[in-house]
Amino acid sequence: MSKIPASIHLPSSAAAPRRALARLWVIIPLLVFFGIAALLLVRLGAGDPSLVRSALIGKPAPQFALEPLDGLSTSGPPGLSSADLRRGHVTIVNVFASWCLECQEEQGALMALASDRTLQRQGVKLAGIVYKDVPRNALAYLAANGNPFAQVGTDRSGRTGIDFGVYGVPETYVIKGDGTIAYKLVGGISDASRPGLMAAIAEAERP
Repeated sequence: MSKIPASIHLPSSAAAPRRALARLWVIIPLLVFFGIAALLLVRLGAGDPSLVRSALIGKPAPQFALEPLDGLSTSGPPGLSSADLRRGHVTIVNVFASWCLECQEEQGALMALASDRTLQRQGVKLAGIVYKDVPRNALAYLAANGNPFAQVGTDRSGRTGIDFGVYGVPETYVIKGDGTIAYKLVGGISDASRPGLMAAIAEAERP
């Protein structure tokens, strides 16, 4: 029986580590991909991101006193302060800016809230906080799209937004008559989020 020269087996044994390394270069990206995909699925399944629970829920609204938006006529007192949130009625506080596209999309929903006869009879007020915006731009924005707010305060520095825990505009808060934050909605008011908002308003009205 003839012997096979040892040199014939060398390429096979030398190629094995290279094949294993090549397989690792294929497997590692796949593992990374599936890991990221699993993380995204978990986050998507965690619930609506608009329902992020604020650490301030159940606590008094932060102390603030914002100047009015010059040139804007409102049915309530000029400007907005934490004292205005403790007048015995539920207040819906909407944080918005003229440069925010999603704010423009929810403007119709805000106008509908402002004209809701049931909310009016219950004494619910709608207040706005202009967030990091140029006053003349915010004024032009409300003039063009309608002003749903009984009071408007300007937060040019963003300090009040930080104290409220604002992630980004728009955001909407439901404040009880004693100034306690009852609910927070991250993102615009939509057909999907409106039922939760209305339920929060009704809950906030209870003693």
